[in-house]
Amino acid sequence: MEPDIIPYSPINRRPQLHWPDDKRVALWVCPNIEHYEFQPKFQRVRDPWPRSAHPDILGYSLRDYGNRVGLWRLFEVMDDLQIRATVSLNMAVIQHYPDILEAMVKRDWELMSHGIYNTRYHWDFTAQEEMAAMLECRQIHRDLVGSEQRGWFSPAISNTLNTFDLAAAAGYDYCCDLYHDDQPFPVTTKSGDLITVPYTMDLNDVMAWKRGIEIDAFCQQIRDYFDTVYAEGATQGRVMCIALHPFWVGQPHRIRAFRRVMEYILSHTGVWMATAAEIAEHARGVHIRLLQSQNEQRSASLG
Repeated sequence: MEPDIIPYSPINRRPQLHWPDDKRVALWVCPNIEHYEFQPKFQRVRDPWPRSAHPDILGYSLRDYGNRVGLWRLFEVMDDLQIRATVSLNMAVIQHYPDILEAMVKRDWELMSHGIYNTRYHWDFTAQEEMAAMLECRQIHRDLVGSEQRGWFSPAISNTLNTFDLAAAAGYDYCCDLYHDDQPFPVTTKSGDLITVPYTMDLNDVMAWKRGIEIDAFCQQIRDYFDTVYAEGATQGRVMCIALHPFWVGQPHRIRAFRRVMEYILSHTGVWMATAAEIAEHARGVHIRLLQSQNEQRSASLG
């Protein structure tokens, strides 16, 4: 990441980040509730369904399982543990599946935009095309949910060089297209105020799936990660994100292990169970201003 977009800042030399009630770790759980088109349009850079010939029944069916079955298992676990999630949401989901929208609204889950379909990439989009997609996402949310979206996360992680400027200009408060830090951080944009909220690829069940890692090893990674940032959080607050895909973690042989590791994490008193928007808003209150001031002073001394 170019330093003019995200200024370099060693985490051990920053102002101390304090979470509410002096919690050590701000934890947000992010189900990726997505829709993959059965016969997607050509996407310029990569075929959404690499198996051929189309349609890819296997690929589509595996992901469709998440919305039909796996998500509802995940709802039960999250309800039992009183976890309010931030959803990385393809907006077409709430157009196609009103039952899912109703269930998320009932739980007061935050709905972060993850584009319209997960088979419609933004790579090679012009700035006008990408902005149009962002504004369409905001309008779908406004029409069906009745509120404004706070966060942006490009579909299938297909961000462009314009993504951050456009997200700020479109009215988003935070983005999750970067994985460069353990704390929220200000992004330099041409228009608007934008910060990053740390998302994760390491604690991401689809990445575990692609690497051939099964649920017990994945949950051990979650536990080890938590133990580290919980210890570090005693002196410098940390963010921990767990990224889930219902078609994987919601399988019968995986959901129980996920429940156990979450019970372990939530048994610790220093955990702030938050949404991404709550993390962004809290950090923006004091910490981001202190970071910006520190960055300006460092730039002046180097200048």
